[in-house]
Amino acid sequence: MINLDLAFAVQIVNFGLLVLVLNIFLYKPIRALLAQRRQEIQSARERAVAVDQQVQEKVAQYEARLRDAKAEVGAKRAELVKEAQAEEASLLDKARLDAATSIASIRERVAKESAEARALLQKQVDVLSGDICEKILGRSL
Repeated sequence: MINLDLAFAVQIVNFGLLVLVLNIFLYKPIRALLAQRRQEIQSARERAVAVDQQVQEKVAQYEARLRDAKAEVGAKRAELVKEAQAEEASLLDKARLDAATSIASIRERVAKESAEARALLQKQVDVLSGDICEKILGRSL
């Protein structure tokens, strides 16, 4: 059986003092360190979330600027293509006009040379036909 005497009371007081001393020198500092560590971890998480949010915002800004730049480049490219097509059409029209002018001048020159050749041949025809007739008839005309 258990005897409840003075030794038991001393042990209870001794245990209470031990709990009080351990609480002051061990448990409170450990709890304070754990609370400080928990707070540091929480602040680090909050900073990480803030940094992540800033990164997301900067990525979104970068993507928006990239889309704007691509749209601007596409518009400039379309404008340059349109200008190049207009210049190409202008050059083709000019080349067609030059070709038509050149062909017309060549046709005029060919027609003129042809007329000159016909006139020269006509003169020669008269002379040759007279010579042929004289040879056939044997006398001069």
